[in-house]
Amino acid sequence: MLRRESFSPVQWLLLAIFTVYCLLPLWWVFTTMFKDNGQLFASFGLWFATPSHLTSNLHELFTRDDGIFTRWLLNSVVYAGATALGSVLVSAMAGYAFSKFQFTGRNAIFTIILATIMVPSTALVLPIFLLMQKTGLLNTYWAVILPGLVNPFGLYLMRLFWDAGFPTELMEAARIDGAREGTIFWNLGLPLVRGGLVTVGLFAFVGAWNNFFLPLVVVNRSELFPLTLGLSVWNQTSASSGREPIYTVIVLGALISILPLVIAFLSLGRYWQGGLASGAVKG
Repeated sequence: MLRRESFSPVQWLLLAIFTVYCLLPLWWVFTTMFKDNGQLFASFGLWFATPSHLTSNLHELFTRDDGIFTRWLLNSVVYAGATALGSVLVSAMAGYAFSKFQFTGRNAIFTIILATIMVPSTALVLPIFLLMQKTGLLNTYWAVILPGLVNPFGLYLMRLFWDAGFPTELMEAARIDGAREGTIFWNLGLPLVRGGLVTVGLFAFVGAWNNFFLPLVVVNRSELFPLTLGLSVWNQTSASSGREPIYTVIVLGALISILPLVIAFLSLGRYWQGGLASGAVKG
């Protein structure tokens, strides 16, 4: 039986400092959304100011520029949702192939794919831009979605999950019983690696939701912006166009933009935590 270790006072102090360090920026964002620009610079940054301007900030956020914030929010949902679903499907199929099939150059190809993880994403933006330009996909949803479907790290995770969660003997027994490869993959294999699917999907969703540089390069129409790019454009144009700055409105928008991520992790946390644990044991 494992003995439960207790924290020393120093460890508790360090843990408390780390917790405050992590939560302090979020608390600042929460208090700032109740202020206007004047209160933002005149009041204590970590506490509320009176009177509250939350209602006016919400009204400005959802009505500014003909309510384009709602469009940006929907765009982010489309970009992140489509990227996550596509990435999970591609990673699951590729991981299944590398895990359960023997073919010439399998290990070499897998190693080359994993090596691409070391390539910075910013270094790939220019080739992606040129590719989208040649195919006529610039300023479309596909220009943001398609590059995210290829996920080397997701492939690596899914291969681990297929190795650990779907025994080869079970696959061979299904073949003997006359099951087709598609039936084995969809009906027999995928339910057994559900934790891996959720894990890869969450990583892909968060990456696509927070993506900024790629949309900045491949789309220039405001109605196609995701939240990350739209709020940045607001921040730049409001300060340079002579209009009144909207810092507190942008902070409120940033807080709203993280709510889908919080909901996703809270609702699917038990799946991806278990998935990471099983993948770590196998790895």
